Parts: sequence; C-alpha cells; structure tokens
Amino acid sequence: MARLLIVHHTPSPATQELLEAAVEGASDELLEGLETVVRPALTCSEVDALEADGYVLGTPANIGYMSGALKHFFDRIYYPCLEATQRRSYAVYVHGNLDTTGAVRAVQSIAGALEWREVHEPVEIMGQPGEAERDAVRELAGTVGAALETGLA
Repeated sequence: MARLLIVHHTPSPATQELLEAAVEGASDELLEGLETVVRPALTCSEVDALEADGYVLGTPANIGYMSGALKHFFDRIYYPCLEATQRRSYAVYVHGNLDTTGAVRAVQSIAGALEWREVHEPVEIMGQPGEAERDAVRELAGTVGAALETGLA
C-alpha cells in the first residue's frame, strides 16, 4: 500500500480549510490502495518522511517565504532523507494574503535539492479560500495520491 504524507502548518482558519481539502482529496474513494498520514510540520519526523512514498506540503506564505514550521521540517529531514527519498513525488499548496511567489520558489528549491518530483503544479491561494480554491487543493492531493497508487510516481 502506498503511503502519502501530508505535512502542514495551519495557523489560521484559511489554512485549516485547505488542510481539510487536502485530506479529502487524498481520501477519495477511488484511492483504495493509499494510506494517508497527516503530520504538523513542527512534529513531523525523519521516520515519517522516510516511510512515505510521496508528499503533500501545505504552508502559509509568511513575509514572502514558507512558514518557519515547514522550513524546520525540511531542516530536520534534509540529510537523513537526501539520498533515501530521491525521485519521490510531491506537490505544494500555499496560502497568502499578499504574495506566495517566494514561498513556492523556496519549497521548489528545497524539494529540487532533495530530488523530489513535482507531480502537480503549486496551488497558490490569496485571501479567503472559496470552493474553487478548496477544489484545487483536493485535486492536488488526489493527483499525488493517484500517482502513488498507480505506481506512476
């Protein structure tokens, strides 16, 4: 069974809505062979990352960058996972009030250094998420899950 790890930092109601959408997308009834594990970025361990087959990353954009919590996750797992997780699939969603560009670029840079493969374009949400934004995050998580389950990831 493929394992999808959703690593998130959800300090606001908006990011909580997006996390719930990601979990819903990964829990689609068509993804029968997928186990989804959800971990806050500050407590997600190296073992969690090593045991996963792919990743959905969720973060707010803080002062033009990913959250410190997600950066802490990357700092914690980087060397233990550097070789062991190469070519694993990932996707990222980012919520911001002003700009998400720097946060997306930072996540892509670190994921690229880990040699993870981006299997869905980043979902960038500005302001209060509506149904279209939640649907986009559901699709993102479902796409990563389907790639893992079918072995295309």
